[in-house]
Amino acid sequence: MNWLWVIVVGLVLGLIARAIIPGKQHIPLWLTAVFGILGSILGNAVAGWIGVRHTSGIDWTRHVLQLIGAIIVVAVGAKLWSAIRGDRGNRGARERI
Repeated sequence: MNWLWVIVVGLVLGLIARAIIPGKQHIPLWLTAVFGILGSILGNAVAGWIGVRHTSGIDWTRHVLQLIGAIIVVAVGAKLWSAIRGDRGNRGARERI
C-alpha cells in the first residue's frame, strides 16, 4: 500500500509542478509521476538537512519543500526529455519539413 501512496503523491506533485511551470512540458504522464516522486524525495532530503522533517502536526514546510523539489525536477527533466527525444520546442518547424 505504501508504494501506491508514493505513486499517487508523486503524480499529484508532478501535475501541480507542471501547472506552475510556465509553458508546455512535452513529457508523458508516467514520467510526470516519476519526476514528482524524485522531487518529493529531494524535498524530504532538504527538510532533513534543515531539521524540519519531523514536526508535530501537519508538516507544511516539508510539503512546500517537496513541491519546490518537484518543480525543479519537472523543469529540468522536461528539458532533458525534450533534448533526448529531439523535440527542443520546434514541433511546428519539424512538421513543415
